[in-house]
Formats: sequence, C-alpha cells, structure tokens
Amino acid sequence: MTTPRFTTPPRSHREAHTGLGTTGWLRPLVLGAEDGIVSTAALVIGVAAAHASAGTIATTGIAGLTAGALSMAVGEYVSVSAQRDSEEADIARERWELEHLPEDELRELEHILRSRGLDEPTARDAAVQMTKHDALATHLREELALQDQVVARPWQAAASSAASFAAGALVPVLAITLAPGDVRIVVAATATLIVLALAGAAGARLGRSSVVAGATRLLLGGGAAMLVTWLVGRLAGSAI
Repeated sequence: MTTPRFTTPPRSHREAHTGLGTTGWLRPLVLGAEDGIVSTAALVIGVAAAHASAGTIATTGIAGLTAGALSMAVGEYVSVSAQRDSEEADIARERWELEHLPEDELRELEHILRSRGLDEPTARDAAVQMTKHDALATHLREELALQDQVVARPWQAAASSAASFAAGALVPVLAITLAPGDVRIVVAATATLIVLALAGAAGARLGRSSVVAGATRLLLGGGAAMLVTWLVGRLAGSAI
C-alpha cells in the first residue's frame, strides 16, 4: 500500500522587480555618474598628457565638472519633459475616449484580452469587470503600458543627473590634483577604473542584470576613452 504524500502549500512570496517608480531617477543617476567619471577623467588626463601645469589641470577638471553637470541637467530636463508631455497627452486622450466612446473602448479592451489568449466570453466578462473597477487605469495599462500615477518627472531627472555627474567627475579631478606630478596620470587612471568598476556593478545590481558584464563594459569603455585622450594630449602637447 502506497503511503499518501502530502505537499506543503506554496508560501506566499514577494517578487522583487525593478519597478516603474525607479525609472525617473535610476537611469539619469547611473548614466550621469558614468558620464561624469569617464568624460572628466579623459579630459584631465588628456590635458595632463600635454604637460600642463597642476593649476591648469585642476581648473580644466573643475570647469569640465561644472559644464558637464549643467549639460546633463538641461539634457535630461528637456528629454524627460517631452516624455512627460507625451504621457499626459495619452492619458487625456484615453480619458476623453472612455467618456465619449465607452462601447468602442470596451470592444478594444476585449480584443486585447482575446489576443492574449482568453476566449471570447471570458474576454468579454473580464473587460466588463476591469472597466467597472478602474476604466482609465485599465486602458492605460493594457493599451499603452502606462500607469496614470507614474509620469515622467523632469526636475527629478535633471537634479539626479547633475548631482551624479558631479559626484562621478569629482573622483578623477581630486585624484589627478592631489597626486604627485610624476604619477598623476597613473593615479587618476587607476582611481577612475576602480570607481568605474564599482559604478558598473552597482548599476547592474540596481537593474538586476549581470554585475560582471556591467562592470566590464564600463572598464573597457572608460579605459579606451582615457587612452585615446592621453594619446591626443601627447600629440597636441608636442605640436603646440
């Protein structure tokens, strides 16, 4: 006689995903820090390779940090504002259609649900129930992959982008300014590569992707940028 086997009911669990609410700050934060580190490190190393004085290198680094942070802020503000305007227009149009064309919207929702595998009666019942619960939120989510409470935030994106750029840029500026003259380029490049590896790993971790791949991409890209600007600085310093 076989002994019955009983299984424990599965425990409820909380799935961890990168939520839509993080997109307003995560993207500009990561991109700003990476851009600040790479572009400023390449800039000061290129100037140092041209045999500039310590004062000139420091001034160049500070100017690059300031200009880059402001440029990132303006760029993010403009692009995210355009995204926000588009989202708000979509939300307003969907609200109007639900008010003036409710049957058409119901049929549209039913068609979407049928295309996802529901049979016709089930899709119709589900469309009716979802519309009764929250028609606007349902149509924004199912038709446009939008949520009415998650709209792009231009000022948040601009501020986080500028702050992260400045924080990233500060690393190579301090490293090359404080290091002794004969090793300042090596110190700045080493500090930059270390911070790039950490930033790439942190960004990948937040985005729930491969930490090794994220760090490697930044190391290769940052290393190539610094090498090219070092060569350009050497050539410019010899020619001028």
